[in-house]
Amino acid sequence: MNPSAATAAVFEPVSPPTTFEETVERLGTAIRLGLLAPGSQLPAERDLAHQLRISRSTLRHALTTLVESGHLVAYRGRSGGTFVAAEPPLSGAGDAEPLGAEAWAVLEERVAAETGAIVLACERSRVEDLERLGDVVERIAVAEDFAEYRRLDTRFHIGIAEAARSPRLVTAMTEAQGNMSDLLALIPHPQQVLTRSNSQHRRLVGLLARRDVPRAVRLMRDHTEGTEHILAGLLPPVTNGVGVAAEQPLQPA
Repeated sequence: MNPSAATAAVFEPVSPPTTFEETVERLGTAIRLGLLAPGSQLPAERDLAHQLRISRSTLRHALTTLVESGHLVAYRGRSGGTFVAAEPPLSGAGDAEPLGAEAWAVLEERVAAETGAIVLACERSRVEDLERLGDVVERIAVAEDFAEYRRLDTRFHIGIAEAARSPRLVTAMTEAQGNMSDLLALIPHPQQVLTRSNSQHRRLVGLLARRDVPRAVRLMRDHTEGTEHILAGLLPPVTNGVGVAAEQPLQPA
């Protein structure tokens, strides 16, 4: 693909249901690869939303995420607009795929644990399980920093495995969440991403209460896929085959 074609691909329509996360990935990856050069201006919000075929609200959330992560800067006024940062974080030469084989193994392990747990939790969860999960969701909503958010987020996902009444799934989920923490530690955590993630947690509790297996599984897959998009957009280039710098190897929990 020639450079102009590659740049044009950045602005192709985004597919639902992970439009927000995929937009973050699309733009973050383009910045990382230099397809959107430092200092370059993005199209006007109305035009960019039309090109990507997403709502302006979704686009605004994605742009805010990339501003908060330091990839973009926004200026107001007649000469304002949204620009690629002069020195965006995690930039530099790299492959188009920032997640290496070991990182993808972690993500796939998580998908297996999460989707399996949600199926059994739909079938086996009790009222006290739903109350406990709902309480965690409320505590996440008022978490004061990412460290607290992540502790509660881990508690939520392990809680789903506990609601599945499967000790082995609890073990698998605990391991998967530990490995995910190593990946998540490598990227910034804009509030927009955390808020959207917790809104999905809340919806999952509702689907568990209704024992709606198909929708719960679909939402859980959207939830995990959203994380994959965010990681792909904000992780540094591959330098040692696992998507992290050689001096920061991925360590199992």
